[in-house]
Amino acid sequence: MTNTAPTPAPEVLHYTAFSTSPDGGNGAGVVLDATGLGDREMVEIAAELGYSESAFLTPGPDPDDKRSFTLRYFSPKAEVDFCGHATVAAAVALGEQFGTGDLEFHTAAGRVPVAVGSEDGVLKATLTSVEPRVHEVAQDDVREALAALGWQADELDSALPPRIAYAGVRHLVLAAATRERLAELDYDFDALLALMRRLDLTTVQLVWRENPTTFHVRDPFPVGGVVEDAATGAAAAAFGAYTRELGLVPAQARLTLHQGHDMGRPSLLEVELRAGERRVRVTGAAVRVQC
Repeated sequence: MTNTAPTPAPEVLHYTAFSTSPDGGNGAGVVLDATGLGDREMVEIAAELGYSESAFLTPGPDPDDKRSFTLRYFSPKAEVDFCGHATVAAAVALGEQFGTGDLEFHTAAGRVPVAVGSEDGVLKATLTSVEPRVHEVAQDDVREALAALGWQADELDSALPPRIAYAGVRHLVLAAATRERLAELDYDFDALLALMRRLDLTTVQLVWRENPTTFHVRDPFPVGGVVEDAATGAAAAAFGAYTRELGLVPAQARLTLHQGHDMGRPSLLEVELRAGERRVRVTGAAVRVQC
């Protein structure tokens, strides 16, 4: 009788992204070698970790390219096509093991190049989004979202009209007229979940504009089984495309997004728009945390 040794559990690294402190940012699990793991096992690991998303890497299409990877993302509920903060976490984890430089991630949303560099001794990753898109949203859907959020129509900023923005996954962008409105987030989880499933949304990107290039944002994420994201890189990329599409910023611009402060998990997301290029760059730090 042949004894078959049990498959060893994969090593899971814990990071927080878009912060230089373990007390800030958005947590993500990172499995640098997910070879042999099936979908069920990956979602089980993600559910056990409890982060909004976790990253699972396997070799890329060209096995000879050691800086190219297939990257999949799982929330505690299901697979997600693209996740910015888990991308940053995975890139920094690779940077710590193999050094700074360029990486290439193959995701369900498309190819995502990432550059890892060091700034004052802290590793940062800059991802370049897939081709973004911005769409009109039906007024009935906006009214349904506002009702779920408990917001009134006159509490919106008319200079930043509602849109659905995409840079790998879809987000409904709604702009609050005041910082106070953004801070008072107490929404109907089930009602917003139903709307988001119907519109195929990953988060709702709630924003308040502090000045022409500085924004405060919050991202309800009920489709992932999470009330709110502390830092959402995918939404940051989509929002960058939104600001350009609506002519809110110059063609060449750098935006600063503050997220997570109302949750006690301050996060900093840097968004870069380049003239003549549609893809959006999002930069953030990530640090390993002990669990």
